[in-house]
Order: sequence, then structure tokens, then C-alpha cells
Amino acid sequence: MRVPVTWLREHCDPPLDAAGIGDRLDLTGTELERIEQVGVGGVANFVVGKVVACERHPDADRLNVCLVDDGSGANRTIVCGAPNVATGQTVAVALPGAVMPDGSRLGEAELRGVKSSGMICAEDELGIGAGHAGILVLDDGLSAGAPLAAHLPIVDEVLELEITPNRPDCLSVYGMAREVHAATGAPLGDDPAVADAIASGEDSAADHVAIEIADPEICLRYTARVYEDVTVGPSPTWLRQRLTAAGQRSISNIVDISNYVMLECGQPIHTFDLDRVRGAQIVVRRAGPGETMTTLDGTARTFSSQMALICDAEGPTGIGGVMGGQVSEVSDATTRVLVEAATFSGPNILRTSKALNLRSEASTRFEKQLHPENALAAQRLTARLMIELCGARMVPGTIDVYPEPLAPRVVVLRMERVLGLLGKAICEDEVVGRLESLGFGVQRGAGVLDVTVPYWRDADVQREADLLEEVVRTHGLEKLPVTLPARRGAVGRLTAEQRLQRRLEDALRDRGLDEIVAWSFTAPDTLARLGLGAEPALKLSNPLSEEQSVMRPLLLPGLLDAARENVARGTRGLALFESAHVYRHADLLDAPVGSPGGRLPVPEGRHLAGLLIEAGSGTWRREPVQGDFYAAKGVVEAIAAVAGIKLEFARATQPFLHPGRTASVSCGDHALGWVGELHPLVTAAWDLDGGAAFELDFAVLAFLARDVEAFTDVTSFPAVLQDIAVVAPLEVEAATVRSTVLAAGGGLLVAAEVFDVYVGEQVGAGNRSLALRL
Repeated sequence: MRVPVTWLREHCDPPLDAAGIGDRLDLTGTELERIEQVGVGGVANFVVGKVVACERHPDADRLNVCLVDDGSGANRTIVCGAPNVATGQTVAVALPGAVMPDGSRLGEAELRGVKSSGMICAEDELGIGAGHAGILVLDDGLSAGAPLAAHLPIVDEVLELEITPNRPDCLSVYGMAREVHAATGAPLGDDPAVADAIASGEDSAADHVAIEIADPEICLRYTARVYEDVTVGPSPTWLRQRLTAAGQRSISNIVDISNYVMLECGQPIHTFDLDRVRGAQIVVRRAGPGETMTTLDGTARTFSSQMALICDAEGPTGIGGVMGGQVSEVSDATTRVLVEAATFSGPNILRTSKALNLRSEASTRFEKQLHPENALAAQRLTARLMIELCGARMVPGTIDVYPEPLAPRVVVLRMERVLGLLGKAICEDEVVGRLESLGFGVQRGAGVLDVTVPYWRDADVQREADLLEEVVRTHGLEKLPVTLPARRGAVGRLTAEQRLQRRLEDALRDRGLDEIVAWSFTAPDTLARLGLGAEPALKLSNPLSEEQSVMRPLLLPGLLDAARENVARGTRGLALFESAHVYRHADLLDAPVGSPGGRLPVPEGRHLAGLLIEAGSGTWRREPVQGDFYAAKGVVEAIAAVAGIKLEFARATQPFLHPGRTASVSCGDHALGWVGELHPLVTAAWDLDGGAAFELDFAVLAFLARDVEAFTDVTSFPAVLQDIAVVAPLEVEAATVRSTVLAAGGGLLVAAEVFDVYVGEQVGAGNRSLALRL
């Protein structure tokens, strides 16, 4: 939003320069992007002049040699090429040394043998408009030599502000004046959209046109006024200058009025040539499939059935809230004007402008959802300008179609909540003053304020916290103390699960594993290469690509991808881990009534996974990383020791792990995960030389780690270590032998661990000897 400072000061004039105003707005939530100077580079060398004489240049048909009284006592010779320059005119003169709007400095020059000392200026040469066809002729009542800046806004500063989507009221100059008033305390002038014009005549607007809203979902309110005896022509200089500074192009008084009203009060309006409104009828409806119209920019557009159209008796005449059509465009021959000020559905306007790739100043405001009360405010301001600048007669009566009027919103603010939410006590008088400075109505009660939200803030302020935000941003966010929220219980501490997670991750780092962070997405093909093609996976409805179209059900794919990238770049001896979430589907068990499908997503869970890749050939240096089953099992046991639990390993199978070198990990009746060497097909698919991996369910780890062991008295007798050897068939697992020994050892046996395996002639074929330390 471009806000000319001179225009802003007309409504609120704080004792601050433009930078100071911008700083105050910054602190209250409206970001200042930059300050731009428009117009000339300084006012000292621009004065009012009188053309004393004007004669044709002796050597140039299109140049005139003028004698100009600049108030210095001696006439100044200026060569001018404007066709409208004439003797007796009062003009704007730039003296040598003047800095022009383009940054160039004016000097004396010789044109076809005549020395020219200055310039008689056109609009664009003063930066107050785009006109260059002729010089700017001033009021004859001005005296020669008077400072031009005292009579024309030839220098201005513009605040370029970043307006947040929830503040459509700030997309207007008066809306920003309200903000400056609240931020600085400077007096706020009267709302320019309050006073109305006086209609004349015996007829009524309803006699000239009929209005209908066929679909109230796309148009909340539609107001219309009729003007006759309209004279279309150029706008006055002050209006052209304000529009130019605000980034708009002056076209004609009718078009300029509509742009000015939109910039002044934030409500877009649209003007129709009433004589070109077919059937003297306006209907707001959705477009028919394939319906077309040529908009004001000369483009033929085709509409979908969800778009809002403004139609007359024969078809579309404008796109509601976006752009009008050529069929009813105002021209120089227009004498009867219909002025529309409507309120459209914001989401519908947003979808329409995106679908048509057509964004306008109007759609930018409508898509943020304006309040219906804005419409009549804009009509009042428009009426005064139409009469003043176009000599129009306003036909009595306003056509106002408003199917479902909105009641003012009242929000209760409890004073006790001020300290609880802001961390600082602000007295009730200041709270009331801050809110009233922003236009809120306040009714006091016993520790409670009933606050009526003004219509221009209705979409933004809806609850108690919103009111407190208004109070604190105008009070000064920088004045709030740095405090912690006043809550019951501990504040700012980690949960037991978070502390355990950090301890386990630190334990992995201590053992030489490097942490990675992989995508939460993976490809169905990746799961297929792991032998999980039939494994249910959560599919994304709007994936970035096919390679990231499902949520990962385990962490192993990300570890394998990271290992492949590192190995391909010459890294050997990788030890990686990741602590992150996984996402899986589970069979539907106790589904709620009416739930769709046969599967429901399980809430995401955290896993802890690691991958060990042993150093391969091709390099003289070999990192001390073991990539076999026992190395991975040792890391898992280290994790268990940190968590304070005892693990059990049993033979298992996983489609992505080596058969015979895979174990399940559990603790009592709780399954924790798996550990094993990678399947040769998996290592080949990821271009690896081998390796081992593990993956554990952190939720189960955290659950088991919460169990506190009961106190056991320390025995007064020394511990006894006893080694035994057990011969068992090869098919009997070591875990089975260990559990059998523990069960038979009685209450004095504390632990039994397998420390050696022997297979040979002395134990016989098909047997092995397991050495256990008791």
C-alpha cells in the first residue's frame, strides 16, 4: 500500500517526519518497506511565473520565445515548445539549478541561437501527473515569484507499507490515519465518508434501474446511485497528484473518482454508463458454463460456474469484484452514470482472480472480505465528488439490496485477563483509551468491558485475545517485560520422554554415530526394493513427486539413501543414526461407527534407527567401523543400558535383512524392534558393500524406562562367578539355552551371559557348545 504523506497528514498530522511515522507504524504491526520521494528534487528553484510576451522562435516553427516575470524584477527568457503557451498566462517555472523528477538538474541552454534560462513546466515535469501535451496553466490570482510549492504539491513522500491479510481496513489512506492516530496520539480528522451529498429532483434511483442479487452467497450487499448531467473531463490537479503519488494513473474525472474513493476509504466502486446498461437492469449471479465477456483491458474472458458476474438484461457487463466490462464502460460521451458499491464474498473473489489470472486493486481488497457497511460509506464520498468535480445531479434515493444484514459484534474483555496474557498490568483507563482511539465502542462494567467492534475491523477482531492485541500493540510491544507465562506446574522443562530421547541420541553420538535428517516422504518403489511392496503406507493426496508420494513406515530408507550418497563420494566406514517419526497404516480394529474404508491411519510414532557400513576396498585408509550383526547388536545393547532395561534377542526374519542374521528385539512381553545385517539384494540396490542396521520403537523404550526397579538389599557375601559349557543341537537358539539356565538357576542366580561358541568334533556333528558365565 502506497500512502502519500501529504494526503495522510490531511487526516492525521503528528509532529513526526515520514521516517518517524513509519517507525511508529512498524512498532504497531504495519511493516514499513521503504520511503519514496515523488515529485521534484527540491522546492527552492520552482516559482510562479507570468508570461509577459510570447513570440515564435525565428529559427524553429515549433518553439516559442517567452519573456517570463519570475518575481525577481527582471524578465527571464525561456524557450518553450508547448503548443498552448500564450501571453498573459500564469505558469509554473523551474529556474536553473532545479532538480527535476527524474533526478536531472536544470541548467541554462541555447536553443537554435536563443539562450533559454529556465523551463515552463508541464504536469509530468513537476511530478504531479502524467500530462505532457501542454504546459500547466495556473490560477491568474497567483503572484509572480511566489513559491510554487505553496500552491502545488510538487514534493511529497510516500510510505510503502506491507499490509497483512487480516487488515483490509489498512488498504486505505484514512484507515492508515486511524493507525497513526492510535500510535502517536495526534488528532484524527473526521471520516471523509460520513458526510453525504444533497440529491435533487423529483425522480428516484429506482425509476432508472432495477437491482437484483440472484445469489446472496457471492454478493452480501449491492448498493447503487444514479447521476445525471455528468460532464466527463480531466480531473483537477490535486486529484491527479494524489493518484500519481499513490501509484495510479489519471484517466478522467469519473475514473479518477472511483480510484480516489477506493484509496481513501478502502471500498472499491464501479461506474457504469447507465445508457449502456441494457434493459436498465443489474443482476448479480453466477456465470453460466462457458459464458464470455470482454473486460476493460480488452481481453475476452471465459467464466466458470463459480464466478460472480454483474449482468444487465442481455448478459455480463462486469466480473464482480474484479473488473468491469467494455459493454458499459464510461466514455467522453457519458452523461448518465450508475455508481456501484457492493460487498462480494472474499473467498469467491480470490478463486476468481486466480482462475482468470486477473488481479486488480479491487480484487486485492475484496478477497480480504470487506464489511457491507463500507459500501454506503463509499457511496457518500463518491456523491460529494461527483457533484463537485463532474457537475452531476444526484438522483434521490439509494438502491440498497442487503439480504442478510450483519449485526455489530460485541466482545467481552475481562480486565483480569490483561495481566494473564500480556504479563503486565495496564490500567482500565488506558485500555479504554487505546480501544476508543481505534474506533471501538466501550461500555464499562465491574472489571469487564463490553467492546463493540467497528465495522471496518469486524473480520479481524472476534475474541478477547484480539482486543488485547489491539491494546498492547498501541501501548507498545517494546514496553512489555520479558516474562514466562503464569501457569500452574513446571514451566520450560523437558518431559521424561524428551530427556530420555536426548540421552539416547547422545549415547549414539558418543559411540561414533553421526545423526542424519531425512525426508518424511519416500517412494513406493523404495518400499518395494525393501520387500515391503504389500506393506500398507500412507499416500499423499498432493505429493511433490512420485519419489515422495508416500509417508515412510520406517527410517531405514533415509539411512540407506544417505549412506549411498556418502559412499559414492568416497566415504568409508559409515555409522549413521536418525531419531524421527514414522507413519503407518494398521488394520482397522475398533473403528467408530460410520468410519470409511477398511484401514485407519495410526498416529505418527518416533523411532530410533541406525546403520553401520563397514569400510570397503578402494582406499588406503580404513575406518574402525564394523558392519556386522554383532556390531549393530552391541549398539542396541548400549541404548538399552542407557534406558535402564534388559533386552532379549530372538531369531526373526525381515524382508530387507539377511536370513539367519536377523533378530527381534524385545523386553519381556514388549516388542521393541529389530536388528540384523542387510540383505544382499538391498545392499546391491543401494550400491553398498554390506552393513547392519537396527530400528527401535522409542515409545516402547520410553514406556519401559519409566519402570523403577524395587529396592534390593545389598548382600554381605561376595559375588561368585561360575563358567559352564552347555552342549545343544545347532537348531537350539542361544537365547533358549540362556533362558533355560536362568530359570533353573534359582533365586541366587543374578545373570547369565553367553561369551563363547564352539563347533567341532568334540561336541559331535549337529551340535555346538555354548559357554555361559553365571
